[in-house]
Amino acid sequence: MTTPTADSSPSRRRRRSRVEAPAGTVVAYLRVSTTEQAVSGLGLEAQRATITAYSARKGLTVVDEYVDEGISAKSLRGRPGAQAALAAVRSSRAAGLLVAKMDRLSRSVVDGAGLMEGAGREGWALHFADLDIDTSTPAGEMAANIIISGSQYERRLISQRTKDALAAKGARGERLGAVPSLPIEVTRRIVTERAAGRTFQAIADGLMADGVPTARGGVKWYPATIKAVIGSDNAGEIRDELGLEI
Repeated sequence: MTTPTADSSPSRRRRRSRVEAPAGTVVAYLRVSTTEQAVSGLGLEAQRATITAYSARKGLTVVDEYVDEGISAKSLRGRPGAQAALAAVRSSRAAGLLVAKMDRLSRSVVDGAGLMEGAGREGWALHFADLDIDTSTPAGEMAANIIISGSQYERRLISQRTKDALAAKGARGERLGAVPSLPIEVTRRIVTERAAGRTFQAIADGLMADGVPTARGGVKWYPATIKAVIGSDNAGEIRDELGLEI
């Protein structure tokens, strides 16, 4: 019985059968984190400029570009652009993945470490243009891990500070979130109609029939909403002004 050699092992055969991507080729990944940035394009052109400059300096060729708009870097899940970029390097359409800034790709230690481990195992490179880091080198991998850890710490610290601030406001009895604003003329209409004897439902139906939006811009009025408006400070001021009894 012949003993398999190291070269004939399954893992060795898999590495040999993998098609090598053209040297010096990369796919670019760009991300903007908010809907406003996605609509306006803020940030995308700056990322492209950084990627172009880095590619020229390093002699790299960008063969494709993938973009996620209005999506957070908290996790790789739910980011079709990132998944497509990873599929491109894993299928050897390019030799590396290039991002303008590390936090465009990941701010998670778990995701970042997993990506770098996968890149080394699968034979493709991760390039972070802003830091001039190529994670195919030991020094680059170590630097990237340190920076990702710091980025995750910053994100979690901001989140905790926000939670603490909201908890403090709640403890003081302050309202959390923006206060809806209803035009004074709509409040006046509700107050006068109620003073005239109309039911909450009838007032709500009339507002919907006339296409009057709610304080949050909605189209549906409910009796409970009318009741809340009647009990508001603005409604009280209008009642006093008009000398109405409700």
